[in-house]
Amino acid sequence: MFKRILSISLLLMVIAIGFLQKDELLSLIMERGILSIFISMLFVAICVFFPVIPFPVLAGVIGGVFGTTQGVIISLTGAMAGTMGFFLLSRYGFRDYAQSKLLNYPKLQQYEEFLSRNSFVAILTCRLIPIIPAPVVNIICGLSKVNWLTFFTSSTLGKIPNILILSYAGASFSNNKLFSFGLYGGYILVIFIIYFFVIYRKMAKESVD
Repeated sequence: MFKRILSISLLLMVIAIGFLQKDELLSLIMERGILSIFISMLFVAICVFFPVIPFPVLAGVIGGVFGTTQGVIISLTGAMAGTMGFFLLSRYGFRDYAQSKLLNYPKLQQYEEFLSRNSFVAILTCRLIPIIPAPVVNIICGLSKVNWLTFFTSSTLGKIPNILILSYAGASFSNNKLFSFGLYGGYILVIFIIYFFVIYRKMAKESVD
């Protein structure tokens, strides 16, 4: 009970900071400097729990303020801090409650089996190609027997391409807006094609069976 109360309190605090202090946090990010770096990481971590600002926009802004290299490091560090926080809350804060609810959703149980079969490759694939929504991946992995180090490593590697493209697009935005939009649009198109191909293959396999 204590773990659950503590977890709920932390979650509510994170959501409150993100929702109530959104404009102040964005202003601090724009100022640059050491404080802005830590504020940026914090804001990205908050957006993992509660997307006050869409992640592509936030990562692009950070890339535009700090440049590609620093932007990638800041966004990736913040994203992984939030992701690991989500994972640990699912594993230790809401485990019993979440598992009882999971039984009501057979589709989510299928995801759990998929992520448990070959956890590293499965999680890496889900991060590179968002077949399963990121929060669902975090929750299911937290409830499963997936090793935290495996989850951390595969999630980090899987997030790098998206964050790299977003940071580069953000850094290039002031000089060439069309290029920035085209770059991320092309990335989304590739993801969509791959996603469509995966779903098509799955449907074809099910029709044969």
